[in-house]
Amino acid sequence: MKLRIYLIFALSILFCALPFMGVAKGNESRPNIVFILADDLGWADLACYGSDLHETPNLDRLAKQGVRFTEAYAASPVCTPTRVSILTGKHPARLHMTIWREAALNRGKRKLLEPICVDSLPTDEITIAELLKDAGYYNVHLGKWHAGRAEGYPQAHGFHRNIGGTLWGAPETFWYPYNGDSYFREWRYIPDLEPGSEGDYLTDALTNKAIEAMEAQTAAERPFFINLWYHSVHTPIEGKPGLVEYYEKKITDKHVQRNPHYAAMVHSLDENVGRVLATIDELGIADNTLVVFSSDNGGFIKDEKLHPGLQVANNSPLRSGKGSSYEGGVRVPLIVRGPDIAKGKESEAQVISCDLFPTFLDAVGIDARPEGPIDGLSLAAVLKNPKKTLDRDALYFHYPHYYHTTTPVSAMRKGDWKLLEYYEDGRVELYNIKKDLGEATNLASAQPEIAEQLRAELHDWRKRVGALDPEANPDR
Repeated sequence: MKLRIYLIFALSILFCALPFMGVAKGNESRPNIVFILADDLGWADLACYGSDLHETPNLDRLAKQGVRFTEAYAASPVCTPTRVSILTGKHPARLHMTIWREAALNRGKRKLLEPICVDSLPTDEITIAELLKDAGYYNVHLGKWHAGRAEGYPQAHGFHRNIGGTLWGAPETFWYPYNGDSYFREWRYIPDLEPGSEGDYLTDALTNKAIEAMEAQTAAERPFFINLWYHSVHTPIEGKPGLVEYYEKKITDKHVQRNPHYAAMVHSLDENVGRVLATIDELGIADNTLVVFSSDNGGFIKDEKLHPGLQVANNSPLRSGKGSSYEGGVRVPLIVRGPDIAKGKESEAQVISCDLFPTFLDAVGIDARPEGPIDGLSLAAVLKNPKKTLDRDALYFHYPHYYHTTTPVSAMRKGDWKLLEYYEDGRVELYNIKKDLGEATNLASAQPEIAEQLRAELHDWRKRVGALDPEANPDR
């Protein structure tokens, strides 16, 4: 299948990419792509999204320079599934990758047995990095990978370099040398960040490497794809002491968000995004670089290991958080800046992480698409005119697993309506998101016809994509 795709690309590059064949600094060159993905960053964690505590001037400035999406969603409430949806444009349910790698082969022992999932993105899946590589891009992945075992590392999916990406989902610590076994009870490390010294912070170190890569490729006059997937703000919640102290003094009884350690991590994340943006400006490539910032799922609510009694993220006004298919688990920030993109605008278009795959392809002028279904839709038209909407019927979510915020569930968003169906008891919940953002009032009984219609559509979607379902546990 890949051979056929590559032949298509050879022709597409000749006929549709000629306008982008200038040198890296030329007006007619293909745009660079810098994609920054935060880990576990909640929708309300940035000041430009309503945070009452966190200071994020760089991301706020980025939003003023591009389009800020107010109703963007991760394809999953947890990390690995969303990440593979970005790489392939396919929904995690279609890929049978609906849970993080370490848990994919574990059925559990609860009321329902969770489905056995794919634990490593197959190499026959065409990724955005492979398509960009074929089109002449130099691709660098930095930071969290968590999309597979060694045979499924970034190098197997189109990246020339992999800096720090492993099979693990989080670092042992954010402090150099980023290894140990006291937090996760297994030895973990972050490779390729040497040389380093005591006091180095992981988010800073990854940015250093990203800057080096951008400088080298700009000097080589070669278009690049920087896939900068920070570990921030995932556990362990370790902020820089000076910033923790700053937020401890800032927090009052009036604040909704009250974790100074988490606030410090958000602050450092924003500072490093600012460093990336400053480098783009200094290199003189801002007018020819697409910058995208988002998160892989909603904010993580609770962790008692390092800071007992402190809630990690507070996703208010959204309900719940990571793992849940309520808005707090799946709604995420999304900011896009680049050539021919509206400036300082907001979009209410309902978009999902699968959409980034075709959006990147359109941004660089690649017309060909892999064989088979792609669940994402290009955001190109919306980025030019944020008042536009997408030709999409609904968004779907499928998490047939347990987490401390949920039991196995499927969900969908259609217009103003949001439906959740829980597998354990068949319970259906219906919310009007436009009027009830916090999902406080279940309207399933008051609007039975709407609930039944949406449930039928949800079942039909699960059948179409071949979604895996949990099964009854014969021992319970």
